[in-house]
Amino acid sequence: MATCCCCSVPYRPSHFLGSPLRHPGNPLCRKSSLVMVSTFKVTALFWGPKRIKEPRELNPSLGAYELLKSSSEGVSVDDKTPREISLSVVSSISDISSNDWDACATDATSPEKFNPFISHGFLSSLEESRSAIKETGWLPQHIVAQDEHKNIIGVVPLYLKSHSYGEYVFDHSWADAYYRYGSQYYPKLQSSVPFTPVTGHRILVRNTWYRDQVFDILVMALKDLTAKLRISSLHITFPSENEWHKLKQSGFLPRIGIQYHWKNRNYKNFDDFLMDMKQSKRKNIRQERKKVLAHNLKMKRLFGDEIKAKHWDSFYKFYRNTTDNKWGSAYLTRDFFHILGSKMGDHILLIAAEDEGELVAGALNLIGGDTLFGRLWGCLPHVYFPNLHFEACYYQAIEAAIDLNLTKVEAGAQGEHKIQRGYLPITTFSGHYILDDDFRKVIDNFLVYETEQVKHVMQLLHESGPFKEGII
Repeated sequence: MATCCCCSVPYRPSHFLGSPLRHPGNPLCRKSSLVMVSTFKVTALFWGPKRIKEPRELNPSLGAYELLKSSSEGVSVDDKTPREISLSVVSSISDISSNDWDACATDATSPEKFNPFISHGFLSSLEESRSAIKETGWLPQHIVAQDEHKNIIGVVPLYLKSHSYGEYVFDHSWADAYYRYGSQYYPKLQSSVPFTPVTGHRILVRNTWYRDQVFDILVMALKDLTAKLRISSLHITFPSENEWHKLKQSGFLPRIGIQYHWKNRNYKNFDDFLMDMKQSKRKNIRQERKKVLAHNLKMKRLFGDEIKAKHWDSFYKFYRNTTDNKWGSAYLTRDFFHILGSKMGDHILLIAAEDEGELVAGALNLIGGDTLFGRLWGCLPHVYFPNLHFEACYYQAIEAAIDLNLTKVEAGAQGEHKIQRGYLPITTFSGHYILDDDFRKVIDNFLVYETEQVKHVMQLLHESGPFKEGII
């Protein structure tokens, strides 16, 4: 079952979106001879045998591509200038050196906007801990671009998936429709960070004069790989907005979603932030924080080497308690947290709550170049302190971001309750490449209506914002 990135609770459609309207007169529900498209669900009928796909060749060679010579001023072309790039697929990120991968990731984003989730350290932690591997439905199929001098100039995190869990861009109804249509939706290709609904670059290219060519070649290779594997579709989820626009030009169906982020407007401290809130919202937040203090809980922020093995063991218990109680899936193994801590400790903030010396709850955050990313939350099974979740996940994160001089806090997917605590809705993006022409047309129509509704919801959410007039 899909879960919220911060709370690890099962996904449920937002009540802001309402219930699907299915009656014939509803303009958001139209039939075709193949499928029915409603606001949320795509269903289909197919009279005939299911199509049987031939065996697929994994890790195929993607060939070589010639680079066009630059006509730009100041660009010299000599014998050492790359003239072609070759593309290959690797089944483990360990086949690529961390230096080469991270050089591509850093050039794609810039050091000032470092995104920890597309780093070699984070992605390799998922694989080494057996969280994102073939057996869990995430078969790595990362694409690597090299020049003729064996320099790695581009990479794409990519997985061959046998399900749609852990993605946070929901296409389960698409899979159902594809099956009813008479074919298989799975496996499919997914370019994303497993279990992580965080926007970031997906096509990671070194900063060279021919980087735009490499980008286009990698996108072309992704589409070619989809056809070569004879699978239904390719999905690039939570790319940057710039990538999203380029993907639309390359034939990907565009989709948008909603998340909730807090923005630092040069606040000196938490009270400074509260002064931008409407009086009723400011009062509510102060009351919530006072209730936590009344229980004599000790809130700690642990960084890097301050986070010991015992903390990770405790946090794994919290994580499992959340997933077990909320009917979610425990995607991450215990080893993941220990490996992540050893590889990326300098980019981790663990907010811990202690009750009489016992660690009873915690919230895991990763620190980027300009952003604090809220990821997971949990507590011991017997623990209940009113508003502790808000304190650990939202208010402590805001205070930490102010202290660390970060520009925003990303609190993850879902949760209109975040708005009243200073986290405003923002748009997220995804691109979807569907091979079947008939199915593609139906999904395209579905996304047109969905996009209209998401934009309408965004407008309503902004109108009910918690800030004083003129602040936003």
